[in-house]
Amino acid sequence: MSSLIRSVPRRVVRTAPAARPGVGVPGCAHPLLAPAEWAALTRPGAPLDWAVLDVARGPGALPDPRCLEAAGQVRNGGVRVLGLLDLGHGTRPFGELVADARRFTEWYRTDGFYLRSCPSRYAALDGVRRLADALLALGRGGHLVLEHGLHPDPGYAEIPGQLVTFAGPWAEYRWSQVPEWTAEYPPERFCHLVHCLPRGHLEQALRTARWLGAGTVYFTDRTDRGDGVAPWEALPGYWDEFVSRIGTRVSE
Repeated sequence: MSSLIRSVPRRVVRTAPAARPGVGVPGCAHPLLAPAEWAALTRPGAPLDWAVLDVARGPGALPDPRCLEAAGQVRNGGVRVLGLLDLGHGTRPFGELVADARRFTEWYRTDGFYLRSCPSRYAALDGVRRLADALLALGRGGHLVLEHGLHPDPGYAEIPGQLVTFAGPWAEYRWSQVPEWTAEYPPERFCHLVHCLPRGHLEQALRTARWLGAGTVYFTDRTDRGDGVAPWEALPGYWDEFVSRIGTRVSE
């Protein structure tokens, strides 16, 4: 998926670039498979906005003590942990998604939810809004991230939380554009996920994110196997350099 807007003739930017963004981690592999990744997320001062917990393409059938421990350690470091809910581009039933969300809340004490493969078209807006209302009520607030992977209908910006308006390779991101309506919202409403990014282009990617108005980013040199998940399962080979370029996280 990509947010390359070919119908917009110019790049829309704000009068001043956003401050350096925070980092959102869209889903490391299970702690048994990626213990080093989960340990890296607990390092003091890492500029993390949130990290996604994916037990088994969702909460799994039973509580997983290793996931509970990993999520608790990240949360104890002051980072929000979001449970993964895959919307299947609008194909999964409402009740099934709410049941999964309840398991995340009860089993792993998540701080919100990451809605993967979220629909972006206007026709699906009411359904996504209904789901978001139910999730916010279930979690007594919490943080929502809607992963569209491209710029959705502007009506989705009325839903509280963040919109992932780019998820794709660096080759597309470096030339991407944003529609004019995004300038009406602060950077913290938008997140960009970029894979296949070489180490030598990190600073350029950060500048691009700032000018495109993204308040949260994730950059990795990992590649996509075609399932849309693989690039995010392991941290980038340049993780330490990536987070150090953004700077130390400051608690509010």
